[in-house]
Amino acid sequence: MPPRAVASPPLNAGSDFLHLDIGQAPAGGRAAWLADRLRRAIADGVTPVGSRLPATRVLAADLGVSRGVVVEAYQRLVEDGHVAGRGRAGTVVVAAPSPASAGSATHGSTSAGWTLTAPRSSGRAPADGDRIGGAATPAPPAAADPAGLFAPAPGSDIFDAVRTAPARIDLTPGVPDLAAFPRAAWLRAEKAVLRRLAAPDLGYGDPCGTPALRRAVAGWLARTRGITVDPTEVIITTGVSQALGLLAEALRHDGPTTVGVEDPGSLGVRQHLDNLRVETVPIPVDAAGLRVDALAASGVPAVMLTPAHQFPTGVVLDGDRRRQLADWARAGGLVIEDDYDAEHRYDRPPVPALRATLPEQVCYTGSVSKLLAPALRLGWLLVPRRHRDAVVAAKRTADLGNAVLPQLVLAELITDGALERQLRLLRRRHVRRRDAMISALARHLPDATVHGAAAGLHLTVTLDGEVADTELAAATLARGVKVQPLSWHCRRPYPPGLVLGYAANSASAIEEGIATIAAARRRP
Repeated sequence: MPPRAVASPPLNAGSDFLHLDIGQAPAGGRAAWLADRLRRAIADGVTPVGSRLPATRVLAADLGVSRGVVVEAYQRLVEDGHVAGRGRAGTVVVAAPSPASAGSATHGSTSAGWTLTAPRSSGRAPADGDRIGGAATPAPPAAADPAGLFAPAPGSDIFDAVRTAPARIDLTPGVPDLAAFPRAAWLRAEKAVLRRLAAPDLGYGDPCGTPALRRAVAGWLARTRGITVDPTEVIITTGVSQALGLLAEALRHDGPTTVGVEDPGSLGVRQHLDNLRVETVPIPVDAAGLRVDALAASGVPAVMLTPAHQFPTGVVLDGDRRRQLADWARAGGLVIEDDYDAEHRYDRPPVPALRATLPEQVCYTGSVSKLLAPALRLGWLLVPRRHRDAVVAAKRTADLGNAVLPQLVLAELITDGALERQLRLLRRRHVRRRDAMISALARHLPDATVHGAAAGLHLTVTLDGEVADTELAAATLARGVKVQPLSWHCRRPYPPGLVLGYAANSASAIEEGIATIAAARRRP
């Protein structure tokens, strides 16, 4: 009997670009509808002059329509004088219509649940790969006692210990396929940056980041996450872990020092907040996401959550919970949104960020750790106006700003479309590896229930029967395979299980790893 998969029903995957949903188009009017949505995005500055539209075949595939629909929509914009074909450079925005004329063209409609004319906002181990272990290595099984590594109450150094424990196959969650890092594209971008870099650019700069990367990130968030933000409001960080540190420092003297966290939720995030002297209160998570009624009953003034792909369960915060959370935040609560794995989606439409509709109640953070590599140490943070000065001061004190060259290279990758191409490549590869893991689970652990298959870089499985998942993880490591026990991420009673990463392993390694887990379970 195959494992029971807890996942959303099959849906049109939709498009990350502007969160376009072809289901909103009238019958027989898809090209006109698409042209109107693009025209509004150009008028509102979400897709600014100089930016490039997606390739017609890519956007057509994302929307599930014929390429002719997209070609016709682009041609309408060409005839209006808003875009122009530039050969290999693609279709580029060359002029913007007035917002009024664009609005009349679209009859005041919205795009995929978020309004393009929304006003601009103004003012785990940590979630950048420290949450988990490393990629697979050919090392022999650990010589140390695995039972000691997988203690029921792990210490603050547990992720370092797990990362360095040798194993022939590593199925710990959260690390992307580091072999897929776009070395050639990075090198080209770096050469382009160095060719035009002026000497003053190598001096001390704005602690919030280079203008080029802040512009690029603002555009990326507008196109893919529905967030309208002025580039000057973007704070470049070394990742989500630093973002949490900056928020903790800024709020210590003028804000909440107790934060609700998801349960189950990332052990690494909880440990990081503990190290920052932030008290955490567990808030239960169910199939609809964080329970906002329990959040309100807890009395905490702030909450941190992963609404797009909850770690570790993989659930998405549903519409009703989002409305409840918005009401809670407007009543004075502060939301810290970790946009964990939002871009890595396969079988469901894109989920708009909470920040898109609550700019003055949400601190939003993300990084490229899962899209490129944790070693880059590049991320971003958006905060409400009332906290901005304190966060900027904390960033200045922390490091005077990130290294300039990696920022400029990332900006180049975003603006020339290389980052979007990398994302498409990774999605195809991740789907194959996810499917290989689900198939292996069906063969070797047929009683397992699979959670979170529609997105992310990992699966969570819960197991029937009496089993201590820490003991199972230890027995599996003794056989040369690293996994992570689900109980590490739970503070309240929860079914035993494992959190299994698939992104950094081949299908054959995944098959062998799951077979090893099954063998360890049969013979503890």
